[in-house]
Amino acid sequence: MNEHEFMLQDRIAKIRAINEQYDLENNGYIAFSGGKDSTVLHYLIDEALPNNKIPRVHVQTGIDFKLITEFVHTLQARDGRIQIIKPTQNVRKVLEEHGYPFKSKVHSMCVEYYQTDKTKNMWKGYTGQRPEFWHSRMCPQVLMYQFSDNFHLKISDKCCFYMKEEPMQRWEKENNRKIALTGIMREEGGRRMKSGCTVFKGKNLRRFQPMAVVSKDWEEWYISERRISLCSLYYPPFNFERTGCKGCPFNVDIQEELDVLREVLPNEAKQCEIIWKPVYDEYRRIGYRLREGKK
Repeated sequence: MNEHEFMLQDRIAKIRAINEQYDLENNGYIAFSGGKDSTVLHYLIDEALPNNKIPRVHVQTGIDFKLITEFVHTLQARDGRIQIIKPTQNVRKVLEEHGYPFKSKVHSMCVEYYQTDKTKNMWKGYTGQRPEFWHSRMCPQVLMYQFSDNFHLKISDKCCFYMKEEPMQRWEKENNRKIALTGIMREEGGRRMKSGCTVFKGKNLRRFQPMAVVSKDWEEWYISERRISLCSLYYPPFNFERTGCKGCPFNVDIQEELDVLREVLPNEAKQCEIIWKPVYDEYRRIGYRLREGKK
């Protein structure tokens, strides 16, 4: 047995153990984005728990790639476990009311605290004013100007919550399923590096992340071994590495994504420029992530 097979058997055993202890069949659901990780999770759960009826819940945000939406609808047509839900607000209203994402969730949260409640110590730690309140990467010098009353673009990390998390929470309550199965992997970096396989709230299991410990190499091996078909965005001519919300400013490779979109999906590139215009304009102005004049 090679190391990939060993990891597979380990993950299957983990899924079965968690199912036996927490009854995922009746208490869980898969947070199904339609991207690579959640698609692999979809098949991995089926391999570990044959004939399971665990719902796969997809939030159709309105800022998904068209090909992701088509992929999810095609899968739904042959798999009744796929459920599609929607946010209560469109992205434009969320951005206008709460603010735009900028750089990362942590950065956006800290700027929002500065703009709305300057007594919060988090932004002070992030900017180095109160380093005792911060134990991670601090704000890049190029973005320090945003912690100033002269910076007027409304920033927030709330977009992800209202477009994805809130609809899921509403679905959980309506369907009495409290355990979210996700395809989060530590290897993706950022805040996910500390992710464990299980996340508890008090004594209650709230998240099960069986792929947290696997590598991208393992994921590619599993896709090949099981001949899993992904959304076409992962294949030529697109060759995307990620398929979150299209044009999301949190994407560190946003310039490359937009370059591809202009070539093969020009209408979606235009949508991105409209939806995220204030952030894109600022990125280009300061030469951060996007190049000036590259539209």
